[in-house]
Amino acid sequence: MKNIYFIGAGSGDPELITIKGVKAIEQAGIVIYAGSLVNPEILHYAREDAEIFNSASMSLDEVIAVMERGVKEGKIIARVHTGDPAIYGAIQEQMDALCERGISYEVIPGVSSFLGAAAALKQEYTLPGVTQTVILTRMEGRTPVPPKEKLSALAAHGATMCIFLSVHAISDVVEELRSGYAEDTPVAVVQRATWPDEKVVRGTLADIAGRVAEANISKTALIIVGDVFRGQYEMSKLYDPGFTHGYREGRN
Repeated sequence: MKNIYFIGAGSGDPELITIKGVKAIEQAGIVIYAGSLVNPEILHYAREDAEIFNSASMSLDEVIAVMERGVKEGKIIARVHTGDPAIYGAIQEQMDALCERGISYEVIPGVSSFLGAAAALKQEYTLPGVTQTVILTRMEGRTPVPPKEKLSALAAHGATMCIFLSVHAISDVVEELRSGYAEDTPVAVVQRATWPDEKVVRGTLADIAGRVAEANISKTALIIVGDVFRGQYEMSKLYDPGFTHGYREGRN
């Protein structure tokens, strides 16, 4: 059994954490959670005697120090992140620090907000004849992006694009996207996907910035743009009676 578990707690709904994630929290003597984003209801899974730390007010060194102490004391540590920590979770630096110290750990995946948003929108991001590609990205801010990954460059692909951490600059996002998408390309903005106060705003590149401003959305929201929202696509071959695959013979 590992001492440290990095856990994706899901995008907001406390029931979206995996069973494996819940078990790790239930066994943990120390829980370190990203308090600025993780639903505090997740802490209800923790033991009454567990030490609880909110990493929102901690530095990397402080987080690692708590983990080191916990390992020395023989405790299980649950490091709880929002969504899936592989996406904008800043866990690589934590994992590398543990590796440098010879401390083993395990990562338990979670439900990212871009998947929670798809559920809220009741939308498939990859549709035959439209796009088979999903781009997960963000607008440059205090964290820069490589020149080849600027929104204006990525927009040239015409794929479904899920843009994190950028709704505060929605007007700038729209200007960048116009280099590759038509003005009437549908856009959806989902704030706090899967939370009880989830909010959805729909529009096009032409009007989404104004709609977002009217809805008073300036943070914790995902921007999704693409032609998959148009409702026009080819039928999947997967269920086509004339298409043969390993589990079904083709029928005319």
